[in-house]
Amino acid sequence: MRITGYRTLTTVQDWGRPVGDANGVFADGVTAVPIVLVETDEGITGVGLGPHTDLERIFAAIDGEDPRAVTTLYDRMLRQTFKAGHAGSVFGTIGALDTALWDIKAQAAGQPLWRLLGGRDRRVPAYASGLDIGLDDDALAATYELYARHGLRAAKLKGGLDIERDRHRLHVVREVLTEAGRGQRPGLMLDVNEAWTRKQAVRHVGELERTLDLVWIEEPVRRWDAEGLAVVGRGIRASVATGENLTGLEQYRPLIAAAAVDVVQMAAVWGVTHFLRVSALAHAYDLPVSPIGNHPVGLLHAATSVPNHMVSELQDLHPPVGITRDLHVEDGAFVLGDTPGLGVTVCEEEIGSYPRRSDVPTPDGPNVRPERAGRRLLAGPDPAAIPAGRYGTPLPDAPTHHHDGLPSAVPH
Repeated sequence: MRITGYRTLTTVQDWGRPVGDANGVFADGVTAVPIVLVETDEGITGVGLGPHTDLERIFAAIDGEDPRAVTTLYDRMLRQTFKAGHAGSVFGTIGALDTALWDIKAQAAGQPLWRLLGGRDRRVPAYASGLDIGLDDDALAATYELYARHGLRAAKLKGGLDIERDRHRLHVVREVLTEAGRGQRPGLMLDVNEAWTRKQAVRHVGELERTLDLVWIEEPVRRWDAEGLAVVGRGIRASVATGENLTGLEQYRPLIAAAAVDVVQMAAVWGVTHFLRVSALAHAYDLPVSPIGNHPVGLLHAATSVPNHMVSELQDLHPPVGITRDLHVEDGAFVLGDTPGLGVTVCEEEIGSYPRRSDVPTPDGPNVRPERAGRRLLAGPDPAAIPAGRYGTPLPDAPTHHHDGLPSAVPH
């Protein structure tokens, strides 16, 4: 079997509500989903969800090769980007191609990828993650009530702009999930997307921990700040989770060496091989791993085969436009199907006929770091005012702060 070419598409995820984080909000809830289709001479096509950055140059490393040599081809792609480096969206392109190759390999073997990789249990534990910083009380409660109906009893909220508002919103979701779990205490996490300094992180999380038991705080400081993450970890009770924006095994080493991470994360867009390698590194240090992203299908399959998988992020319950997946969510877990490969089908006609927005980047939104991130003296403007309702006393109104645009990738 030989790789003969590739095609690219871009579809959208229509969330039906604002989505975003401390760095900005997409008010219309429409985000871009790039797709790479890798073709072979035997008619098998692999699907990868991820960027198209420098795709032609990276594809040259695998063109004409046997796609079943996945891990070797992964290293060829890394070498192809040696001089300029493989960080950022270039790493996402490698990850998308890598995922497509795993899809081809499993299809050729006539097995779902989870089985090919050595998984025994098709169920992958999940937590709810609504990218919810732009929601008011009622919308926040309704969003997590929907997750709860699918059996999810753990949730990660977006925050970092106003600690009292974060506390209030965590209590709202705790009430929703406690009621759904008939009194069982839910797991709660907070993701601030690198919005704080070291001292702010220790102070703010310590304040939250007066009334809340957090499973983890995610990206409390900059992703590369091993010393800072370790300082935060020593100063709070919650675990420190990070890693989704690290691109390459070498970027994890300083964090693990400094005991700076308790829950090791990887983004779905970085690919299956990256996940497997980071999982092995984390396992050597008895650290759990947790994949993140809205389209983690490849990593869900891979998660069944590693001994240290903890839980995977579940964002939208519906797939992007024109995408179908052989999986469903029940009793708080992703349940993978038996379709050979990833179990992902792309309907190009549906994607082509959908009235979607332009893919032109905008100068703001969750993927653009605000100028004063980490340098705010007072609480930042709320992305949504919190109205009175059955979930508690409202906080003081604050200016609505919506950013509008279409990202190159879904915010994490």
